[in-house]
Parts: sequence; C-alpha cells; structure tokens
Amino acid sequence: MNVSEQHPSRAGRRGRRTTRRIATATAIALVLGVTSGTGSRADEALDAVTLTYDCPLPGSSNGSTRVTARVRTDLPADASAGVPIDPGQVTVDTTAPFDDLAGLLPEGTTALASEAELAVQVRHNGETADATWSRLAAQSLVPGEGEDLRLTHLGQASTITVGSPGDVTLSAGELRLSISPVGEADKGVGEPVVLTCSPAEGQDGTLATVPVSGEDSSDTAGADTGAPSGREGRGGLSVAPEADETTPGAPETCPDVTIEGEPDPTYALPPLPGTELQDVTHGASRRVCTYAAGLAAVRKQNGSMIINDPSRRPTLMSMIVAKNSYTSKSTPGNGFYNRQDSIGQIDLPDAESTFLTFDFTPVTARVSFDTGPVTATTGTRGRSPNKEVWAAISFDQSLRLHDVSVNGTPLDVGPNCRSKAPFRVVLEGTFGPNGTQGTYTNVLLGGLLTSKNYPVDIPPFSGCGSQGEDLDALFTAAISGPGNLIAMNQATVCIPDFPAGRNGCPPAAAALPALTLPTL
Repeated sequence: MNVSEQHPSRAGRRGRRTTRRIATATAIALVLGVTSGTGSRADEALDAVTLTYDCPLPGSSNGSTRVTARVRTDLPADASAGVPIDPGQVTVDTTAPFDDLAGLLPEGTTALASEAELAVQVRHNGETADATWSRLAAQSLVPGEGEDLRLTHLGQASTITVGSPGDVTLSAGELRLSISPVGEADKGVGEPVVLTCSPAEGQDGTLATVPVSGEDSSDTAGADTGAPSGREGRGGLSVAPEADETTPGAPETCPDVTIEGEPDPTYALPPLPGTELQDVTHGASRRVCTYAAGLAAVRKQNGSMIINDPSRRPTLMSMIVAKNSYTSKSTPGNGFYNRQDSIGQIDLPDAESTFLTFDFTPVTARVSFDTGPVTATTGTRGRSPNKEVWAAISFDQSLRLHDVSVNGTPLDVGPNCRSKAPFRVVLEGTFGPNGTQGTYTNVLLGGLLTSKNYPVDIPPFSGCGSQGEDLDALFTAAISGPGNLIAMNQATVCIPDFPAGRNGCPPAAAALPALTLPTL
C-alpha cells in the first residue's frame, strides 16, 4: 500500500526514512513504498533474502557458530542510467544460538548492543564495485537458556549510480558483528564480542537484481545527476554513502523524566500450570524513549483521526524497560516462561477531529488526551512447537473537547467538556504460529499494535456547554459507545546509556500505520 492511498498530503514525504543508523522500525515489516518518478519504489518491496554464515568464535578453542541472516532492502523495481539507485533502509536480521555466545559474555550482562557490517559486491556490465553496508545497529535483552539470540540491525545503505543500461546485481559477502555486553544501570561490562562470518558454502549470495534502462551516460555519470562522489568503476559504476536526513525538531536523546509506579501485568500471559519461576528481577531495567504514531477510529463516524502526528510536533514516550522480569527455573521438565514488564508515560499533543451530527452538519474540534501510566508487557511462554509470544501495551485515558466549530462557526463548549470517566486502551502485537515474527518485534524495536481484540468503549461526555446550554447529549450521541479501534506504530527506542552509535539515538520517527480504519 502506498501512503498516498490513505494520506494524500503525505504522498511525497519520506516519513519512513530516518536520520539514524537505527531507523524504524516502526515496524520493520511495515516499511511503506513511495512513488516518485523514475526508479520509483514498487508497491511491494523486493523479497528478503535469507543467508547462512559460519562464524568462528573468538579464542582458538571456542569453535564456531552458525548465524542466519535475513537481509531486506527497499530497492526500486527498476532504475534509469545516471540516476542514483537508493537501497533505502537496510534490515539485517540475524539469528544465532545464544548458548554458543553466552560463555563469551561477562557476568552481569543483561542486554546487548550490536553493530553489523555487511560487505556487498555490486556488478554491472562486467564492472564491479564494493559497497559496505556499515553501522547497522541493533539492541536486545539477553534471551533465556536454549533460546536464539535475534538481533534486528537497521541502517541506511550506499547509493549506486550506473552510466549505462543493464542489470545491476548486488551480492552479499562477509558479515561482521560487534556485540557489546551491557549490564545494570545501562553500563558496559566488557569488550565487544566480534564475529567475522563467511557465507556458508554452496549458497547463492544474490540480494537483488535491478534492471536499468535509458541512454548511455557513462561519460557524465556522477557529474550532474546529484549522485555523491564515491567509488567509481571504468564504466560509470559508482557507490557512494547516502547523506543523513534530519527529522526537524527531534531531540538528540531522551528527556530526563522520573517514571513512577509499577507495571500492570493484567494482559500478560500467565505461566503454564506447573511452571516454576525464579524470583522477580529488576536488574535489566533501563531508561528509553520512543515515538509512536497512530490512528483512532470512531465507529459512529466511520472515520479516524491521527494521534501524535509525525508530520507536526510529536511527543516522545518515556519508558523504563524491563522494570520487572520473570523467568522460569532451568530445571529438567520445567516449562519455559520469560516476561518483561515495562512502564512508561506520554503526554500526547492535541489531535484534530471532524465529525457529523444528526443533521450531517460538520463539527470540528481539538481533542486533548489525559493518559495514565503506560504498561508494556512482552514475553514468551512454552517451547517449540507450541511456543506463544505476546506483546501488549495498556493504559487508561480520558478525552477533552475544545476549540469546537459547527459548520465553521465557533461553539463554546466550556473548559470541561470531557468523557465522564477514563477508559481502558489495550493494544496488542500479532505473532505467527510458534511465536514466529508478526507485526511487532519487541519493546526495543517496536512495530504495529492494534486494539482489535480490545475495542475501545468511549464513555458518555459531561461538562459540555456554556451559558446554560447543555451539549452533553450531542457529543455523547455522536462519539460515545463501544467498538472503537486504535492502531499505533511504535518506533525503535533510543537508549541513552548504550554505546554511542548503537543506541538508536536521536529517537527515530514513527510512521503512520498503513491500515484502513475502522476495519482492522
């Protein structure tokens, strides 16, 4: 789906791109296409390629481990000679048995910050050039015993320019991972574990092939095309790093705020019967912040409004990640359970809404949100092939209407036109069978969350009116009631105290969900 299908004013905006080496993920699986002239992005991005790597472990007696890397780019379906080919956001999703790496990490490691570098060979009409996709960053909490370590590395790739028609083929080479251990209070507890990995024998490392059309412009390639200077072959094949984009007004790091209270575990899956748990731990908790952008649909109006609009001045959600952690005991026959409960807060900016009253008169209003403490609970229950994974964010919220106009004429509703009581919002990520990847990754990398399983029930309104005029019934009839849906995209978090370059800071922008509400 193109952004222009639902948000025409944003059709040309490259909101899915970020300035950072960690881009969002606002949902890794939800990168949106944007159509803009020659070399336009396809409606559906090129398929991801899964590769296998053999990685010797540091130290002569430690053997090796096998890493699976799923590589995805946002390359265009075709391109023109002399016009830079932009791979866009790169995702290198690596998976390795954590037990192979656990012995290399120091005691006290509670989280990991990783940086990946992928060697890429570019071929065109017999010419070759090397492109290194570097500074691809990822973060993860330490997985449980017997679990895989999954690191979703995100960043920007080099642009490619060719001066003549012909296919451009990209092939993956060596993969380098630098995994830094992080302990309590977000402090480094040791040197990075560096894995230099070679592609396993017998596999095709081709990532993508992009056909290039147009006239031969090799004599002028890179001169007047807007392509940055970089490594160039004899036939006009050049590879150059992409300049960072900026997000206007984005802070460099997380605000210094105090988050009080305890997470609400209501929407966490309980352990399976008979599962013994260790004592609750708090050592992995860390301060993070993230953007989230969404759509809220009012069922009675069959329309939606934008929440925390990324094109304006969105606000950050601050969180303490993994304030409470619950893990099953490593005893024979015991069930597996791993859960992290996080707590956060957000002061959402006002939203603008237009709705129709009984006589189909348009009413516009600004909506203020009073949002209570935010709980994020994520975890895994059970083992393959019956593993269950969940992610839920919940909070209480109330609404206040102000700056109301009816058919363009201001309507005084008073200062306290609000929902009578707070209402509960529960947003969940979805996952595939046996816990396979779905719309949401984890609390660090974010993704899409919806209230599909918990439609919002908006209470009646009270306090609406002035000079003796009671407007409560008007707004209650137009807005209040059950069956209202919300969809939010959470971006990758910024972790201020993680190693620089691997911490997701400045905070990445969040893209609006690519959904049509109210049917989720």
